[in-house]
Amino acid sequence: MAEETCNSVGGHAQVGSLVQAGTVGQLHQHVYSAAVQPPVPYQIPPETAHFEGRTAEQARVLLATGARTGPGTPTVVLLNGLAGIGKTELGFRIARRLGDGHEDGVLYVDLDDLRRDGVVEIADALGDLLRSLGVGPEWLERSLAGRTRQYWTQTRDKHLVVVVDNARYGAEVVPLLPTSAASVVIVTSHGQLYDLERVLTLEVALEPLATEDATRLLRRIVGAPRTSAEPEAVAELARRCAGLPAALQVAGRWAVRYRHRSLSRLVTELTAELNEKGLPKVEAVWDAAHAGLEPTAARLYRLLPQHPARSVTLPAASALLGEGPQQAEEALEELESAGLLEHRPEGWRMHDLLRGHANRCARRTDPDGTEAAAGRRRLVRWYRRQAHRADELAAGSRMTFAEPVPPLPYAPDVDFAAFTAFTSTDSPDTGLTDTGLTDTGPTDKARALRWMESERLALYGCVRIAYEDGLDGDAWALCEPLWTHFLDHPHYGDVVDAFTRGVAAAVREGSSVPAIVRMRCQLARPLWEQEQYEQAAAELRQALGGAEALGDSEPERRLRASVAEFRGKLLSVQGDWAAAAEYFEAARRQHLAIENAYGVMLQTYLLGRAAAGTGEHGRAVDLLGEAHAMAREQNRARMTARTGFELGRALRRVGRAAEAVPLYRAALASAEQRGSAFDQVRVLEALADLAEETGGSAEAAAYRESARVLRQRSGGATDQSS
Repeated sequence: MAEETCNSVGGHAQVGSLVQAGTVGQLHQHVYSAAVQPPVPYQIPPETAHFEGRTAEQARVLLATGARTGPGTPTVVLLNGLAGIGKTELGFRIARRLGDGHEDGVLYVDLDDLRRDGVVEIADALGDLLRSLGVGPEWLERSLAGRTRQYWTQTRDKHLVVVVDNARYGAEVVPLLPTSAASVVIVTSHGQLYDLERVLTLEVALEPLATEDATRLLRRIVGAPRTSAEPEAVAELARRCAGLPAALQVAGRWAVRYRHRSLSRLVTELTAELNEKGLPKVEAVWDAAHAGLEPTAARLYRLLPQHPARSVTLPAASALLGEGPQQAEEALEELESAGLLEHRPEGWRMHDLLRGHANRCARRTDPDGTEAAAGRRRLVRWYRRQAHRADELAAGSRMTFAEPVPPLPYAPDVDFAAFTAFTSTDSPDTGLTDTGLTDTGPTDKARALRWMESERLALYGCVRIAYEDGLDGDAWALCEPLWTHFLDHPHYGDVVDAFTRGVAAAVREGSSVPAIVRMRCQLARPLWEQEQYEQAAAELRQALGGAEALGDSEPERRLRASVAEFRGKLLSVQGDWAAAAEYFEAARRQHLAIENAYGVMLQTYLLGRAAAGTGEHGRAVDLLGEAHAMAREQNRARMTARTGFELGRALRRVGRAAEAVPLYRAALASAEQRGSAFDQVRVLEALADLAEETGGSAEAAAYRESARVLRQRSGGATDQSS
């Protein structure tokens, strides 16, 4: 990826003496205070306006939370029942009541958000939970086993409430259980989870609301005067909703909409609808609500299931509708007023039961799917444009091959400068986001990355939509900006799925060899990071073959160099530094030929690391010294620090430790300025090793303590070394 354009720091290193003991305290204190504590996570929505019943169920759960089943075993409560019966809202309500006594946070994960082809990506679920606990992307383990151990460490001795929504199997839940007996896990499921029984503290099977509770809920929504005047009609309407809160909310709002009609008349109309169509009770309630909508709101209701995420923002709804933001906003407000949508901080959300109903309405009004397909196409194009804009802010100018999407008349662009949402997986210590944080708050670059993370499910979902709809150019073009998102937020399940489709789309389209080559390279990296080396190598072999068909234009020659670099990096992570060096050298020749100074500097740096890997430490000093000089000349602050640090390591290996000190200190200053705890720890550990080599045990201890504190606050492994 393109080098970040972070602020330049001073301290272009010159040879000097070892850091003195008198400066260790200042340095230690400065580093200690550099780690920013993330806020305590609280990831459930505010209290709903209307909630009735479930008193006995709440009492049972709250009583169970006082019981502990053994050391290190959390209290696990399962809420199961029919769709629409109110499991999630009851789980939220209990979590709110428990929140004050669980000071380490309330976490939430919806397994359906992470489900592809019926299977949950457990590693991604753990990744989301770990980021919520303050673990930065640089510290996040790559494998499922590594993330599992990391989650165990992070949740030990914590007082947490974890809500796991929409579980289908106990095997999906067990890896997400905290290790602390002081924690509580609330699981929701449509049915019993037999394979969860060994860790289950309490199972609560939810029945439909009793008529009394259902009637009371309707009275609260509709209002006392009308319901008091017609109690029989209220009771009948409650019965028509079968005790399902999701239906009662819609029925109540439906009655409010027709406030000048008697409730008896409304119930009579509903009964006639049931008898005429032979519909289930609840279906008629939703049909009546849909029939009462204005045409634009009704069309948006039918289109919303085409949105791949469970929440939709106003601009995305505008793209789906295709009639402009004002019309979309009015339609969303009408749907919320009708009880068909719920507004949350992240956007508007539709209940799964209503999503199914909206799909059935769409099939009746749009049997050939023309309206739905047009909505999906508009949505994909809009997300593609916004992702490209966000990528430009986050990564600057870099190698891409898709043409930008022009402004779309039917939907506004996202104002990244005004985007303030702090997503559940944000952390103060992240790779790209670090360089976008200032004393006054996040820059546009950081906000763009946060927008991509907040819209992650929609963005990756749009790749699937585009591929399945045959929009091949859109599918692979949308993958290009998702590369930047992946580097900052490694959701492996999402990215492998998306780039696999991106490769297939580019191959199927067949019009862009560079796109095929680039997609294969970008798919290879998440594969090798999960130690799927053979699959990664297979992609790169095909990329190398495709690179032979590239032309001699500068972008194509740069891509040819990039393919060689990817192949070299795969070999280097497998420990074959000698073979890797051959590919880095080939890439450097390409960059020299097209006079790409940054590419030459980067390949020289990689060659220096390869030389160190093969034990050619003198050559490593020469190459890394050359790369360091080039990085300074190009004013590449982060690469100046990175090359300087590696040069310092090489100098130590050839017995020139004193020359490494100013390089390490400059690298440390850069890491502090960027807010990267990961880089700070690496340098502090190296400084500690250096101090020990020269007999400075007190200095070494101070450096290691600073590193330990930073690592602990960032969620890193305790055995991090330089």
